Amino acid sequence: MAMAIVLIILIVGSVLFHFLSPWYFTPIASNWGTIDDTISITFWVTGVVFVAVNLFMAYCVLRYRYRKEKRAEYEPENKKLEAWLVGLTAVGVAAMLAPGLAVWAKFVNVPEEATVIEAVGQQWYWSYRFPGKDGRLGTVDSRHISDKNPFGMNPDDPNGQDDILIASPELHLPIGKPVKVLLRSKDVLHNFSVAQIRVKMDLVPGLVTYVWFTPTRTGNFDLLCEELCGIAHYTMRGKLIVEEEHAFQTWLSSYPTFAQTSAQATSDAAAGKPLYAVCAACHGAQAEGNAALHAPKLSGQGDWYLKRQLKYYKQGVRGAHAKDVFGKMMAPMAATLGDDAAINNVSAYIRTLPDNPAPATVKGNANNGQRHYVTTCAACHGANGRGIQAMNAPGLKGMSDWYLVTQLKNFKQGIRGAHPQDMYGGQMALLAAILTDDRAVDDLVAYINTLK
Repeated sequence: MAMAIVLIILIVGSVLFHFLSPWYFTPIASNWGTIDDTISITFWVTGVVFVAVNLFMAYCVLRYRYRKEKRAEYEPENKKLEAWLVGLTAVGVAAMLAPGLAVWAKFVNVPEEATVIEAVGQQWYWSYRFPGKDGRLGTVDSRHISDKNPFGMNPDDPNGQDDILIASPELHLPIGKPVKVLLRSKDVLHNFSVAQIRVKMDLVPGLVTYVWFTPTRTGNFDLLCEELCGIAHYTMRGKLIVEEEHAFQTWLSSYPTFAQTSAQATSDAAAGKPLYAVCAACHGAQAEGNAALHAPKLSGQGDWYLKRQLKYYKQGVRGAHAKDVFGKMMAPMAATLGDDAAINNVSAYIRTLPDNPAPATVKGNANNGQRHYVTTCAACHGANGRGIQAMNAPGLKGMSDWYLVTQLKNFKQGIRGAHPQDMYGGQMALLAAILTDDRAVDDLVAYINTLK
């Protein structure tokens, strides 16, 4: 009797939890309401089976409970019962599968008027490509991928010259227009998923998969990789922003075409030398850094990283937090560089300066720090700590160790990496959280000092 009561309580509790729970689908923001319908049908079918099976179990427990005067009966076959079970199971399976097949037929047939764009996944970032005025995407090939051509664009394909390259995790789309998203991976298996849009598709290395949908309401939606793609999988986050047509066009026009990125003038180190005079007051004539002025070593750092940080300071992405005292000092210095050409030139000059390792000042247990570095940091910054541009990870080895400690603590405390435009800082903030205290930070940096 007690077991039968428990089974009935389980049934009632599960049904009530399903209907009264606040956790359910997020409000839909696309044309794929039929996907919700198929899931609802599955819930109803499996729910009815769940209730029926458990009620039957409760009945059997009660009906055939042990009684001293009752003898068990052996009945190996019951054709009538088996026929009912086969028939009801077939109806239930058909009820779940048939609607899904109908929806899948729509899912794989893209409307002719849909705009074709591309989403590119790599550990652990999203980037996007839009067609230019010709309305056609150019061809790509992994053989063309390099630091200067991260999309792998075919330079000989005229259709790709006006392609618009979005090196950002933010994807903007206009409301009410169907879009086909080609999905391409540069390394491992990823997954393109937006819960409110009800789309989810794998990015398979060596293949081009796709999804299509029509955004039906404006808003900001999380774009996630829902495939375990490596140690920093949980930091691979993007944003889908659905907006009105004029706002979308304004955003799209702010990004360069492939032809424009290819035609960028080379940096002039000689022109950057006089611009560096402002920097030298703190960072030193050889960019060796000055701990007394809280100015880190710059020489030996990748010029691509220096450019990004200088732009962040100019744009207010860095140096805007109330507690970022030294960042606030750096922001007006970066403002003296009038345009991107000046930033490129001063970065090129710093690259010509001798890369003498900064003296080690941090005391910690390198053996303890090795575990954190090898299992987490090395995946992006390299086993030797020299940084990997393709991973957007700067060099760490030979840099000012006190500065590394400061920045790791800033990431942990939300002083750095909290700005919505600092996509790489946001990832670092999540990864820095694995360092539980100041001792762990010191141990990690002490290990970096041992790298050769």
